[in-house]
Amino acid sequence: MAASLKLKSGATARVLRGHPWVFANEVVELLPPEHDGGVVECRDAKGRFLGSGICNRQSQIVWRRLSRERVELDEAYLRGALERAVARRDYDCRAGSPAVSVSNRPDPAPQFRRLVWSESDDLPGVVVDQFGDTLVVQTQTLAMEQRLETLLALLDALIKPAEIILRNDAPVRRLEGLPLEVKTRSGRAWAPRWVRIDGLDYWLDLQGGQKTGFYLDQRPQHVAVAKYAVGRRVLDAFCNQGSFALHCARAGAAVVRGLDSAAEAVEQARRNAEHNHLRAEFLAANVFDYFTAQRDETWDLVILDPPPFAKSKGALVGAMRGYKEINLRALQRLAPGGVLATYSCSHHVQDADFRAMLAEAATDAKRRVHILEFSHQPSDHPVLVTMPESEYLRGLILRVE
Repeated sequence: MAASLKLKSGATARVLRGHPWVFANEVVELLPPEHDGGVVECRDAKGRFLGSGICNRQSQIVWRRLSRERVELDEAYLRGALERAVARRDYDCRAGSPAVSVSNRPDPAPQFRRLVWSESDDLPGVVVDQFGDTLVVQTQTLAMEQRLETLLALLDALIKPAEIILRNDAPVRRLEGLPLEVKTRSGRAWAPRWVRIDGLDYWLDLQGGQKTGFYLDQRPQHVAVAKYAVGRRVLDAFCNQGSFALHCARAGAAVVRGLDSAAEAVEQARRNAEHNHLRAEFLAANVFDYFTAQRDETWDLVILDPPPFAKSKGALVGAMRGYKEINLRALQRLAPGGVLATYSCSHHVQDADFRAMLAEAATDAKRRVHILEFSHQPSDHPVLVTMPESEYLRGLILRVE
């Protein structure tokens, strides 16, 4: 009989409602260390089978479901999961879903997309991004780390990339007892280079840059926001390498200014603008302080795409104060009829929280605000309906009167 974890009697574990995780405090007892990284069953308090999943007693999340059936995490399972993940993305591109409509569909060749999104693709802890002929892979669970070579061989056979970069420097790996490291599969350094994405050239450093080098999840929003920029004064707050700003400049904005607290990001944004022959200025500045200091400035379009303010559930209250303050300041700086594009990339901030925060900010700013567009992470970052944590990116495009 296979090893199994058993839920405590009377447990209200989220796994009973379809969630793929079980926490250490939800089980009767942990399994011995030899099961770490292996596949074990999970059973409810009455002994009923709930599924097969990966186990790690070192993690607070001791079990992550692979399947509601009995499976092994072998080469056949990994191949099937990867093939299904790629097939989903290929179908979305062919179907022209809202996230990849005709106007913002990814370039047919090369392709820039998320190929694997962890539990949403039945591969807990695995994230794979495709940048043309290069894959960037992250493994954040012990089980997948132990099978990394098999995963890489399967990706090589399926996608045939020129290189695979392992960006295993996310602090979350420490929660699984894993070291932090960045390397390439070939052992050769991946040299930074110009890469064309959605009609613009970006200087990408996939091995040494932030995260996986480029925020693929906001690609549809770059186009969605740019259509409001024609002839307008645009402020791109938290601009990173300037994607929103550059798309607005290309669309015909009268003035474009980008702000970011990271001097390195600002320099990269300037370099991108110059290379693409676009008029946009970028300043190294704390966005909160900038709004305070520039009280007399007005803008026609403000973009707020900050880093996650709520990195944990305990930080949510403070994070919502931060979101309200930055949105309030943006609303106060918008000319009548202006547009605010505002986003949150924290899964702890739910839609209702975000809407309520914006309502409070609009009230305090004494502005009449209409919703023009709802935004969400694109279909290559699929949301598992039973797993709120798989949904992290949300936003609204607003008209401010």
